[in-house]
Amino acid sequence: MSDLEKLSRIALESGAIRLSPDDPFTWASGYKMPIYNDNRILLGKAENRSFIAQIFAKYIGESIKNLDVIAGTATAGIPHATTLADKLNKPLIYVRAAAKSHGMGNQIEGPLTAGQNVLLIEDLISTGGSAINAVNAIRKSEGVVEHCLCIFSYGFTEAQRRFDEIRCQYHPILTFPDLLKEAQSMQILSNEQIESLQTWHKDPFKWAETKGL
Repeated sequence: MSDLEKLSRIALESGAIRLSPDDPFTWASGYKMPIYNDNRILLGKAENRSFIAQIFAKYIGESIKNLDVIAGTATAGIPHATTLADKLNKPLIYVRAAAKSHGMGNQIEGPLTAGQNVLLIEDLISTGGSAINAVNAIRKSEGVVEHCLCIFSYGFTEAQRRFDEIRCQYHPILTFPDLLKEAQSMQILSNEQIESLQTWHKDPFKWAETKGL
């Protein structure tokens, strides 16, 4: 079993990612979607945290050079950034959604020196808003950030467009096609449900409307 197959299975069996095309979830945005992701569930087992850090580290070793600091997005990216920083023996920082209104007024917590190469860790990227906010905060503090790693991405074109605009590459270690392929292998979905999910992935924000939901 490959790393992607194993991670897909862990996500599906733990309930970190749920697929429900017949009874879709209502997202905070109000859209009805046949998928829901809560990667915080993956924090519950040490072996899952370690495995995710292992996949991140493998990708870094193959694709990312000149890495000085690991950064986590608050809050969900912090534990995975911490596990990875420990594994790589690298400094760790985390980035708040906004600067504190008291104390030192920091948005970035932890030591960051101008010119350091920072790798941002996020748990989930949907449209990319929180990660892009973190990238901008790091750059404002004169850190260099060209890559963002995340556990899972829905693959929305909006996210790719927004990351392209700020010239930052984002790399999900698990994508929706990977996940759906493993779900098929596990035989947890009917052919009709698989077809519905494939249709959703082609046009996610109009999927519910076309189904009359």
